[in-house]
Amino acid sequence: MSFELRPYQRAAVDAVWEHLRTRDDNPCVVIPTGGGKSHVISEVCREAVENWRGRVLVLTHVKELVEQNAEKLVALLGPDVVGIYSAGLGRRDTDHPVIAAGIQSVYRRAEELGPFDLCIVDEAHLLPPDGEGMYRTFLADAKAISPHLRVIGLTATPYRMTTGEICGPDNILNAVCYEAGVRDLIVQGYLCPLVSKAGREKIDTSSLHIRGGEFIAGEAEELMDTDSRVRAAVREIVERTADRNACLIFAAGVKHGEHIVRVFREHHGIECGFVTGNTSIAQRDHAIARFRGDSELSFEEKQQSLFSTGNSTRPTGPLKYLCNINVLTVGFDAPHIDCIAMLRPTASPGFYIQMTGRGFRPHPSKKDCLVLDFAGNVLRHGPVDAISVGDRLKGGGGEAPVKECPACAALIHAGYATCPQCGNVFPKPEAKHEAQASDAAILSSDVQPVDEERTVTEVRYSIHHKRGAPEDHPRTLRAEYILGSFYQDRVSEFLCPEHPGWARSKFERWWKERTDLPFPKSARSALEVAEAGGLAEPKRITVRTTPLEDYPRVINCQLGPKPDPEDTLERMAIRQEATGDEDEWGEPVGMGADDDFGDIPF
Repeated sequence: MSFELRPYQRAAVDAVWEHLRTRDDNPCVVIPTGGGKSHVISEVCREAVENWRGRVLVLTHVKELVEQNAEKLVALLGPDVVGIYSAGLGRRDTDHPVIAAGIQSVYRRAEELGPFDLCIVDEAHLLPPDGEGMYRTFLADAKAISPHLRVIGLTATPYRMTTGEICGPDNILNAVCYEAGVRDLIVQGYLCPLVSKAGREKIDTSSLHIRGGEFIAGEAEELMDTDSRVRAAVREIVERTADRNACLIFAAGVKHGEHIVRVFREHHGIECGFVTGNTSIAQRDHAIARFRGDSELSFEEKQQSLFSTGNSTRPTGPLKYLCNINVLTVGFDAPHIDCIAMLRPTASPGFYIQMTGRGFRPHPSKKDCLVLDFAGNVLRHGPVDAISVGDRLKGGGGEAPVKECPACAALIHAGYATCPQCGNVFPKPEAKHEAQASDAAILSSDVQPVDEERTVTEVRYSIHHKRGAPEDHPRTLRAEYILGSFYQDRVSEFLCPEHPGWARSKFERWWKERTDLPFPKSARSALEVAEAGGLAEPKRITVRTTPLEDYPRVINCQLGPKPDPEDTLERMAIRQEATGDEDEWGEPVGMGADDDFGDIPF
């Protein structure tokens, strides 16, 4: 059995191999929740085994993910190639070319598993930046057995709340080699759109203290677990989900969760399932199977444990509402979920993304996923596709650029003048408004961009090298469009001939529109062609600006005719005679100086 990779998944796999070929450190791939990281993992394993007889270990931290990864690997490679080492799954295979394993089961058994060429870590944001930890213990032992071992990380959230980005020169993972954006995958139809509503009762979390990057659990539960708040929240959930398939609820603690389940049952006559970290595997699997709508539930009947309602027989049939405490995030896959109810506050952007990410997976039965926020998380963190942890790590904590519509409670971007969900017209802001927004929508794409077509009077090309980056960091080609008689009226476009994956593909499309010469391998060679007049002249460009982006973007360019390639090569040959230098084509190296615009994110 085989599957066809989506374009961004193929680009991610190519970026991994490019990184491993050209660098001696460890790459990380960032793909949003629901974007299919397991397919990327499976393809890397297949190519490693089939192309160069490599041996691969796929590590993760929960049984569900071990099982999911193993299923896709077996479907692609077959059971003779793929083994499983997981106490939770009752398997301890050690001789297969590819092994899917739980870190808890193997972290002191590197010698038993033998040598590997690659170690792929799923949910790589759990890798510790320092200390001993299970991952560091295992990888240290594995590298003692296989000094050439390379580590590849995959995650949806490439940072920790307390320590920042997971990639760094002294970390296990050193650089992000590929990142797929939430907004792009939604536009392309690979992820489901989210819409958000604030709870009718406003919760003040300013009194909560933070420890280890998260609100203290006991304080958060005490704040949320009042009878009036639970009743109001459950009533609103029932009202807003009347025409929805499945609602996943996040509670602030066990007592809070039990309270929620009780109010569903006693006040609305509705069963709400409940799972915690202490729920038995049999009870949890049974509740999840009912929530997912699985028809076969007899696989657990041999277990004598009872469902958490305390009935003498286990309930059957579909379950629309399921409440949990921190357990149905990573590794939980129920694509038909079309409502997420957050009844617990979180200071962690990673956990916020994991909660809302349960609704990202597309399903034929849903057009979007409703996020009901009873704990101020959307206002606290901002759009799930544009989270920045820098200020929070430094203790800054400005408010996210979101506001709540007073008419329908939609959480939308502060830039809207009219609510896109109900049509309510907002009053014009007072002139004293400062630059910093006070509120942010669940998706930053809720903001309508402003497109403007401009005439280009001149274009200047140069090489850009990111400020503070090592000398061997890939360069980019900067195209600076002068848009008027004043030099200050300009906008830049950055192209990446030396970067892997999607960035290189974007550059090749740009290049093909402007010249019939072959694709250059370096920014320096691209600059040489530009300086020799070998690129079509831009006449007009369309510039897009949004409140969420620091720089305007060039989204379209009207070009003159392509120059004749032979004329360009002749001009380049003349320059070669003058300089004596050669690039990859045996042509002269461009003389333009590197610029240094450190704020550009390349």
